[in-house]
Amino acid sequence: MRRASIRRTGAALAAVTSLALALTACGGTTKNDVSKDGGAAAAPAGKADPNAATKKGLTVGFLPKQVNNPYFTTADDGGQKALEELGEKYKEVGPSSATDTSGQVSYVNTLTQQQVDAMAVSAQDPGALCTALKQAMSNKIKVVTYDSDTKPECRNAFISQASADDLGRTEVQLLAEQIGYKGRIAVLSAAQTATNQNAWIDIMKQELKDPRYKDIELVKIAYGNDDAQASFQQTQGLLQEYPDLKGIISPTTVGIKAAAQYLSGSKYKGKVKLTGLGTPNDMRKYVKNGTVDAFELWDPAKLGELAARTAVALASGQITGKEGETFKAGGMGSYTIGKDGVIDLGKPTVFDAKNIDQYDF
Repeated sequence: MRRASIRRTGAALAAVTSLALALTACGGTTKNDVSKDGGAAAAPAGKADPNAATKKGLTVGFLPKQVNNPYFTTADDGGQKALEELGEKYKEVGPSSATDTSGQVSYVNTLTQQQVDAMAVSAQDPGALCTALKQAMSNKIKVVTYDSDTKPECRNAFISQASADDLGRTEVQLLAEQIGYKGRIAVLSAAQTATNQNAWIDIMKQELKDPRYKDIELVKIAYGNDDAQASFQQTQGLLQEYPDLKGIISPTTVGIKAAAQYLSGSKYKGKVKLTGLGTPNDMRKYVKNGTVDAFELWDPAKLGELAARTAVALASGQITGKEGETFKAGGMGSYTIGKDGVIDLGKPTVFDAKNIDQYDF
């Protein structure tokens, strides 16, 4: 059944919300809590057979951080198309809030009870979902995280949009060029516990230590919780607190769009530079009206597709998630599993006025 039919059911949404939240790192569960639940790595079981036939009729459940979020809609659509091509079954569940960690946990439990063959989860929290995900794996369900990871021991593989190093450094580089390597800047993030956001921000801080950024000062990291209104208000608050702000990095598609919306209607349009991670369709008008010079992102449809193909490869026994294993991902080519089960999608694309009309997502 398609996504629309799933979302009509309130109960299903509630269940989905629980699942999504468990994966994220929000809501009351800390890293210390995770270590108490056993902490033993869910080591890949058995031996991979790269020549094993791809199983047909597998059910793969997608659990994004937030349903009805354009970014995850695009990503999960990519996963659905890949599964249909492979002869598998697709379902999507998830919370309506990107900070409903307990909801994500509930959805993980629901997918486990439904005995899906694999699940692809974008974790709101690195530890909160671990107990539920380990239970799923103990029931021989393969677990792939995508976009935002959980603890390595709580899944079989993680599909990374690009390396954290690439993303964190390039966002700083983009903004530095736009502000002439001088001035105060801020970061508008998603949830304070989002693993991907925090990894990128840590890299940004490292990059800013380079002597070439000696005249740039990071004054604040604000959190909009991947909520459009909250992100809009956080942008407004940043400029009220720091009226001399020269630039903002927002490594979240919801945040950068909301920040652009605020800037485009304010006196800061064209004066305060904005970059980060956004979709071309969300950001096109802000690039064309001069609010944004350039931003970047990977193709979320490809991210969802690789998550789906990895889940099927795991469920078919072609890979186990061990470092060094390789597998074919259809037309996407071959991929090699890295340290801690991480698979990098590839380098991000920079979008600006010259190329943005070439993309539609």
